[in-house]
Amino acid sequence: MLKNLKIKRRIITFLARMHFFGNPSSKLKVVGVTGTSGKTTTVTLLYRIALSLGYKAGLISTVENLINGEKIEASYNVPSTTPDPIFLNKLLNKMVKEGCEYVFMEVSSHAMDQNRVAGVHFAGGIFTNLSQDHFDYHKNFENYFKAKKKFFRMLPSDSFALSNTDDKYGDRILEGIEAQKYSYGFSDGEDFHGEIGKLYSGGSELIFNNNEIKSKLLGKFNAYNLLSVFSASSLLGFNEENVIKIIETVEPPRGRFEHFTSPNGVLIIVDYAHKPDALEKILLAVKETKQADGRIISVFGCGGDRDVTKRPIMAKIGAKLSDMAIFTSDNPRSEDPEKIINDMKEGLDIEDFQKVKNIPNRREAILEAVRIAEKGDIILCAGKGHEDYQEINGVKYHFDDMEEFKKAYAK
Repeated sequence: MLKNLKIKRRIITFLARMHFFGNPSSKLKVVGVTGTSGKTTTVTLLYRIALSLGYKAGLISTVENLINGEKIEASYNVPSTTPDPIFLNKLLNKMVKEGCEYVFMEVSSHAMDQNRVAGVHFAGGIFTNLSQDHFDYHKNFENYFKAKKKFFRMLPSDSFALSNTDDKYGDRILEGIEAQKYSYGFSDGEDFHGEIGKLYSGGSELIFNNNEIKSKLLGKFNAYNLLSVFSASSLLGFNEENVIKIIETVEPPRGRFEHFTSPNGVLIIVDYAHKPDALEKILLAVKETKQADGRIISVFGCGGDRDVTKRPIMAKIGAKLSDMAIFTSDNPRSEDPEKIINDMKEGLDIEDFQKVKNIPNRREAILEAVRIAEKGDIILCAGKGHEDYQEINGVKYHFDDMEEFKKAYAK
């Protein structure tokens, strides 16, 4: 039965690509980005750079799908990070018709396992990093890695494969592939080498291949995102001097370390981090930027009907790296929010419990964080980022973290 399902997928892919849409990817320079974290930021920044340089370009991401700066109409909306072959080729075909030269898209592990991008011709692929995620689907880390590796195996010899070799899987992802191999990182010996001069609450000062760069993006993890973007831009032949100027002006994508400072001097950060590694990176980035006497107050939960094993891990990270952690609902879906929070608390010790508050209602959790935060503190609200809804018992209710914070301060 499984074999028959795979055959059907291949037939659908072939029909979608060759018959209905005329193999649109062959008329575009498509760059795919895969990894656990950083995909959305990387493709969004590459897309913005291409537009700023005067190219016509398309974006396919978790947050939004865009063509030449315009949101794609409803009939072209896609149901997931990486759409199925018919949706994807329909989208690529529209981008061809709109005159796009470049397309930057996220490539998820689910997409690779389900052959959603089969037949797409990629001009390049980027690997960001790998940490625990989607074990409810892939079952174990090796299967998860193999799904990512599959993307790089499909890259043709005339494309580039760019990998973060500071990540322990960065070298493995490049082994035995046909594409031209390139590396980036902040260690030594990479093709694209970065150095971090300064990280602070207003951004970062970086050096990429001896070029000094000042960015508005916060944190070390964003330094990696920026280096991957700088590296890929070079491989695509973009003018280096102009790319640097654009990098220095770009804002973070919506819900990716999106921030503002409240009237009473509290830095509010909203981020999509919803897995252990991402939460740890984001909290470490917050720690790097906070004032010496400031506190970190985190607000986060874990999604219902998803990987249960990461709940106590995320709770432990949040409690350890925060001065106060407020456990709340994410998208509980069909599960009881209090049950999810109880699963999270299984990873805590006595010292952790002293720093934790349980407030299942996310709006009330945000209000509590606002109530207790003082000048110089940082509130990190993680897990939902760009999402403007909360899914409870099969119903999606409007809920936007950034909107809630601004309402709270307006009061």
